[in-house]
Amino acid sequence: MTAKKSTKKNKIAIFDIDGTIFRKNLHFELINELSWMKTFPAEARNALVEIYTDWLEHEGTYEEYRKALITLYAEHIKGCTKEDVIKASKILIPFHAKRTYIFAERLIKKLRAENYHLMVISGSPTEVVEEYNRQYLKFDSAFGSIYTLDSAGRYTGEAEFEPSKNKGHVVEQYMYEHKLTFEGSYGVGDTESDISFLKLVENPIAFNPNQNLKAVAEKENWKIVVEKKDVVYEVAPGCFRSPNIMNL
Repeated sequence: MTAKKSTKKNKIAIFDIDGTIFRKNLHFELINELSWMKTFPAEARNALVEIYTDWLEHEGTYEEYRKALITLYAEHIKGCTKEDVIKASKILIPFHAKRTYIFAERLIKKLRAENYHLMVISGSPTEVVEEYNRQYLKFDSAFGSIYTLDSAGRYTGEAEFEPSKNKGHVVEQYMYEHKLTFEGSYGVGDTESDISFLKLVENPIAFNPNQNLKAVAEKENWKIVVEKKDVVYEVAPGCFRSPNIMNL
């Protein structure tokens, strides 16, 4: 007699969103949309373009770019309502949802077929993260940054919950509350803000890693995967190093 396959989800896979599943940045797109809606002033979009240009022109690291987005959002979200942010999120997600990485799509499909509990953690605001999950990802759980509302229902500009400060702590708390196991677990991230949860899983994957994550991944012997155009590469240990341009 063949035993019936259990439908209970015990194993977990944890993903970052921006630069890991989504080819762009939800925080950037949300600020941009709120500016077009005139919820944010025109100068917010001007600052957004400047921040993005600096990063493209190597005037700073990706982590500095990410933190600049957080600062810009916090500055201009003050006085706005949750309805404003939800409206912007509902507009932008259908347009951007399918701009994803091939590697992430394939891995998610594989893990979903194997009945994994799928979890996503992002530093982007929870409204846009939840909308992205609701419309497109359809993961079991989604966490984003939560900003404080005052008694009138308007944002104060202060963040009360920022999972990117310690994603590992969020994962451990969630695992405990839902009685999940790290056995066979996966984690996929692209920057140092993902290191805390990548250290917890059995199968950590540094995907298109920035310099800081790359250094940790090499030290810990984690899998490093790079996707360029429509080709996905797995980088062998010790082979991911900067070229000596003098020898080119």
